[in-house]
Amino acid sequence: MSQIRLNKYVASRTGLSRRYVDYLLSRGLITINNDLAELGQKLSSGDQIDFSDPETNQHHSLLVNTDEKQQPITILLNKPAGYVCSRDGQGSPTVYELLPEDYLSLKVAGRLDKDSSGLVLLSNDGELINELTHPKYQKTKVYEVLLDRPLQPLHQQMINDKGISLEDGLSKFIVENMDDTRKKFQITMKEGRNRQIRRTFEALNYQVIKLHRTKLGNYDINQLSKNVYARV
Repeated sequence: MSQIRLNKYVASRTGLSRRYVDYLLSRGLITINNDLAELGQKLSSGDQIDFSDPETNQHHSLLVNTDEKQQPITILLNKPAGYVCSRDGQGSPTVYELLPEDYLSLKVAGRLDKDSSGLVLLSNDGELINELTHPKYQKTKVYEVLLDRPLQPLHQQMINDKGISLEDGLSKFIVENMDDTRKKFQITMKEGRNRQIRRTFEALNYQVIKLHRTKLGNYDINQLSKNVYARV
């Protein structure tokens, strides 16, 4: 019968780091079959793991199956503004709080900053994550942006044609008008540096009031219908 280390198994099932699992073990917060677990302990199929995470007050109850093969799981999530795309929110809510426990080990592809909303993908498929995030694949991303004031046609042309110089290089993407106010635009781009859209408009003295992603590669937020998340 195959065995697996406790910290590795719990990390893979919950998304917690192995170091943090070891910390919980050192505090005597994890039990196996109702007995206190130990550092370095190995698990067998049928073992029952129970613990509560003191940082989130979330209880975990896991039935071990060491022979199970990891099935590819991919989730589309409509991230609300105010949530961060990481496990440690540092005081802010995280996207993982929007998902059931079975999905907590998934990794985020195509992060959005805290103030932005819209389509985020989470998966345990490393190849898919790499294809969506590595610059060489040039995956298209589409956003809806609301500005604090009307965008001058000259500035729109500058972004579309020549790009705007930022501290980390030239920023160029397609800006298309969505209404007569000239405040709401659709942005289409194939890169995605940190807060790139916001910084581009800030360089021209505009503030982005809302930023909402609608497409990421072949995935569209309409696939979610009215759901917060959906498996694809």
